[in-house]
Amino acid sequence: MIDRDTIDRIYAAADIVDIVGDYVTLKRKGVNYEACCPFHQEKTPSFKVSPARGIYKCFGCGKSGNAVNFVMESENISYPEALRLVAKRYGIEVKEEAQSEEQIERNNNRESMFALNQWAAEYFQRYMFSEDEGRSIALSYFSSVRGFSDATIRKFGLGFCPTSGSRFSDDARSAGYKEEFLLSTGLSIKRESDGKLRDRFYDRVIFPVHNVSGRVVPFGGRTLRTDKKVAKYQNSPESDVYSKSKELYGLYFAKRAIQQQDLVIMVEGYADVISMHQAGVENVVASSGTSLTEEQIRLVGRFSRNITLMFDGDAAGVKAALRGVDMILKEGLNVRIVLLPEEHDPDTFARTYSHDELCAYIKDNSQDFLAFKARLLLGEANNDPIRRTEAIRDVVESLSLISDNIKRAEYIRYCSEVMSVNEQILAVDVARKRDDIRGNREAQEFLRRQQSREQSSLNSSPRVQVDGTTITGGSTIETLERDLAKYLIKYGHLYFDVLDEDSHKELHYNVASYIFHEIDSDDLSFYSPVYRTIYELYRSEWQRLGDGVEVPTHSFVNNSDPEVCRVTVDLLTSDDNYVISRIWEQKEVHVESDEEQLAEAVPKAVTIFKWRTIDMRIEELRKQLVEASSREDEDSVSQIVLQLSKYQHVRKTIATISGRLL
Repeated sequence: MIDRDTIDRIYAAADIVDIVGDYVTLKRKGVNYEACCPFHQEKTPSFKVSPARGIYKCFGCGKSGNAVNFVMESENISYPEALRLVAKRYGIEVKEEAQSEEQIERNNNRESMFALNQWAAEYFQRYMFSEDEGRSIALSYFSSVRGFSDATIRKFGLGFCPTSGSRFSDDARSAGYKEEFLLSTGLSIKRESDGKLRDRFYDRVIFPVHNVSGRVVPFGGRTLRTDKKVAKYQNSPESDVYSKSKELYGLYFAKRAIQQQDLVIMVEGYADVISMHQAGVENVVASSGTSLTEEQIRLVGRFSRNITLMFDGDAAGVKAALRGVDMILKEGLNVRIVLLPEEHDPDTFARTYSHDELCAYIKDNSQDFLAFKARLLLGEANNDPIRRTEAIRDVVESLSLISDNIKRAEYIRYCSEVMSVNEQILAVDVARKRDDIRGNREAQEFLRRQQSREQSSLNSSPRVQVDGTTITGGSTIETLERDLAKYLIKYGHLYFDVLDEDSHKELHYNVASYIFHEIDSDDLSFYSPVYRTIYELYRSEWQRLGDGVEVPTHSFVNNSDPEVCRVTVDLLTSDDNYVISRIWEQKEVHVESDEEQLAEAVPKAVTIFKWRTIDMRIEELRKQLVEASSREDEDSVSQIVLQLSKYQHVRKTIATISGRLL
């Protein structure tokens, strides 16, 4: 368990703009920053970052929190793992309190797998540089054959796994790494014949793959043998720390350059990326020989909406790759293509030409994807009417995926010229195709709305009569607790005046004091764990500081419970009616002050909360009374009757108050 002092140092050091900027491209807007949300698909930015508060909030999907929460969400890791990751970034030593055997046993396996992967990457590189076998086979290959410098080799963590079939596994066991993690990471394989471990990557040069935050997740191993029976590449299997559909090779090293140039260049293999980086073109990533996935496209879309695909001159390979490009259009990215001369791939091209020549070639030979596709397919059709029709339908499929109306109209006009097709006919076909797509989406959206309505009806109740007074009961108890927590967090230090009808005097109340007194007087408490935590934490700080002193939000925003942080950020950024418009004041139109509005809203919220809570208590006591009566437990019956009488009296009092408030 990480001690509190260490956690405080981590939060103090964490710069939310710095951390979030590693995952998305932020643009300054006033005192805050914004971007398209990394957690859901959107084209208009609704993701906001506030450096002053140290929080983020997406007003589209609702995700919110602090820097550590963001790392948790982005990396899909636990709170302690996220703390360690942020601490490592800022060079903070993590001190952990002694754990019980049970806590040690429950320690996250993912962290053990990450630790093993990091050790393995260092082992493979150390073996290559320090052992004769590593130097003669792997280092010679990387430096002499591939032309990689020592600096490049060390930057990408390249290495070599010994030719002995179990040397790595044996050394890992000797270093204290458990067999279960050697197997779960896929670094070792258990032989069926004798149950012993053998190395998955033996006699292969090693390419570690880093995730977006720089942690080693899988490995790629390439054989240098010419035996065609041996697979050229061997890759780590999927595991708890690695999903091949979600990783892009080189992104960790490329993300800064991608952000600076607002462009990502995508190639195919490890060597392509490394050679391009060595040539000074660093905004390059690779899909590592697999077909592009939606997750990979969204991942790279966090950093730039512009993507250029680089292919060698092999026409068959280019045509096969085009099938996956439609997904990029669907995600709203701008796609261009660069074809290299037939004798080159990105690796050889980057090693043949200088940085300036390489950049000039990319700039001069970059083609719009749809224009390229239209020309390529029409060229293959060779004036055959049937093949021309198929080619046009293929282009229509791509055009229909463009969501931007202006961009789509411009592409339709351009493609109609290139393909010699009437623009109106092409536009109609694209519209029909989009109607099919929208029809499916609308059906899904209809179902979602129906489910939402059903859930809403379950969580709400009708207007209810309480001793002749109508109270709106449409809010769940959790919603009412949320409102009270919001009044504390945002307005707990303010005061409001209420006219006492008995004395006809103005009574001056502090918001926090009023809420605590009213709830305590009837011995009530919150049901929701997260709102109860916020309530009690605020009470503790309020008692320490006193009435009228604003309670700092950092203890909520940087709370060790990520849910408390998330909910607090949501409360702080929620819209309400207590923000005064200066425009109306300038027009000399009276707008109620915060205090005037709170004088109505806070007592009303407290009253409805008390009514709903007491109603629930009464219902619970009635059930207990039936059970106690059936057991003929007279003592319990007497106690329950007394409690029922107490709550019924409070209920009647609420009805009297609500007659004035509601």
